Amino acid sequence: MHYCLHAYFYIRNSVVCLCLKVTFENVIAEPPSVRSFDKVWFWSHALFEVSRVWCYRFISLVLAVPVSLAAGLLFAVLSCLHIWLIMPCVQLLLINMQWIQAVWANILNIFISPFFSSFGKCYGQIIIHLESAEN
Repeated sequence: MHYCLHAYFYIRNSVVCLCLKVTFENVIAEPPSVRSFDKVWFWSHALFEVSRVWCYRFISLVLAVPVSLAAGLLFAVLSCLHIWLIMPCVQLLLINMQWIQAVWANILNIFISPFFSSFGKCYGQIIIHLESAEN
């Protein structure tokens, strides 16, 4: 069985992902000149696989429930705050700031809008032609 080990490198402002294939023999290796008995190799491989699977299952059993409970509580608190505190405050501000919106709209229409309209009319007639110089 191969395990894919992902490594991310940043080379010249781009991300390069390398997937290294790692096998049991690469992790628990013996030099070719000195080998243990075949049964030792077989049982070490079996124990490695069984311990890997059961450690993962145990860790996920121990951590999955508390982490999911904490994430659920966090999202519940954030949703409650957003619905019952933040949105009423935003609506209150929008209702009380209606006059500021009207004043700001008038300032934009009186001062800013004519300037950009005349600027657009002046520079809107400029046409640029790009030609390549072929010899």
